[in-house]
Amino acid sequence: MLRAALIALVMTGGPAFAQANTQTLADIRAELGSLSAEFNRLKGELVQTGASGGALAGGSALQRMDTMESELSRLTARAEEIELRLNRVVSDGTNRIGDLEFRLCEVTPGCDIASVGSTPTLGGDTGGGMGGGAAAPAQSPNAVVIEEPTAPFSGGAELAIGEQADFDRARAVLGQGDFRTAADLFATFAQSYPGSPLSQEAQFSRGEALVQLGETSNAARAYLESFSVNPDGLFAADSLLKLGEQLGVLGQTPEACVTLAEVGVRYPASMAATQAQVAMQGFQCQ
Repeated sequence: MLRAALIALVMTGGPAFAQANTQTLADIRAELGSLSAEFNRLKGELVQTGASGGALAGGSALQRMDTMESELSRLTARAEEIELRLNRVVSDGTNRIGDLEFRLCEVTPGCDIASVGSTPTLGGDTGGGMGGGAAAPAQSPNAVVIEEPTAPFSGGAELAIGEQADFDRARAVLGQGDFRTAADLFATFAQSYPGSPLSQEAQFSRGEALVQLGETSNAARAYLESFSVNPDGLFAADSLLKLGEQLGVLGQTPEACVTLAEVGVRYPASMAATQAQVAMQGFQCQ
């Protein structure tokens, strides 16, 4: 089953959503924590002041507390609003990823629709909100596993014994033009070293070999795998670009156009973004 997450494709509303909310949920929660601490400090100040001899000071503190209570209510409502909108994006994205995987399977010879499986929540568990966890969004019966990395791979990550040698051997075979063997070696590498810092490049290279073999749908899957390993990785932009191109070759023009457009949104300063614009013209994207 394909382990992938075409986050940029399925969350076309994501960038606009982020730009429209300059104050992130994390910022709001941090401000709530700060206000709560100040609120508690003022309560302690009132207790220490007492009823006698502190009416003026107590009145001032009470006014400040009333103001802070109002601000806390506003921020809490804001956080809940953002969570609701995020959950809607997650639900829609999960279903659209499932649909994309279903379509890829349809154009892949020998692909069993029943093996596609079901998709968990887009981006992993999104339920750690203000209210102790939002309800999981509806899931599509045909979807892919979404694994959004928590952090980019470190260039200094330690490799397993033989890991670098196996990768170098596959890359050397690719350079020699033996595309079938190279594709098989990169596939074996991905299975043998799950979570490897070299996984993204391995899947990307596998896609390159499969393109040379004319296996367009399998190449698209490899590029989708490569992107999902780390959407902020070195090969992420090129993987998304190649995925869009292969979707276009498969005749999935609307999906190809959305994917290619997202390259420029996510990686505006990259060479891949420029190439994506050229590809969009070739597919006559609107």
